[in-house]
Amino acid sequence: MTIQYFEDTDTLYVMFKDSEVRETRDLDENALIEFDGQGKLVSMTIEHARERVDLGSFSFQPVLAMKAGA
Repeated sequence: MTIQYFEDTDTLYVMFKDSEVRETRDLDENALIEFDGQGKLVSMTIEHARERVDLGSFSFQPVLAMKAGA
């Protein structure tokens, strides 16, 4: 997964997987999502990101799976 923020255009781009895009859907006038040929999510683009997303509090925290019976 890759997350990029383009400050000059205030655009947030999240690529969930590196795959060929076959379909793009508008969520609204400032956000779109893209899918591969199997309908799996490839990426999301958010325009005017500072207005829509709390960029200052971004964090990434992997959570370990719990074992059954634990």
